[in-house]
Amino acid sequence: MFKCNEYFDGKGKTIVGESRRALAPWRHSDIMRTYDSRHQAPETVTVIGGELIITLSDNGTAQRFYAGENFDVPGDSAFDTRALADSAHLCLYG
Repeated sequence: MFKCNEYFDGKGKTIVGESRRALAPWRHSDIMRTYDSRHQAPETVTVIGGELIITLSDNGTAQRFYAGENFDVPGDSAFDTRALADSAHLCLYG
């Protein structure tokens, strides 16, 4: 069974499955939005389409990631996600 969460008046969505994998598509809006993601488990995030600007809480440096690129988020930490255009990313936890 999948669970869908919506953010920013339906412009951002996450689709979560029981396999500890989350497909998180993001949509462009007129105002650049930032989503603060916090998880206890470490995760690897792969950008599937578009581009994201990510700021990890441990270093505060914004980095741009494009389709096919990934980044790691340590456990018990957070990151800010900004989508400047339609984009999607896959989160693998644990």
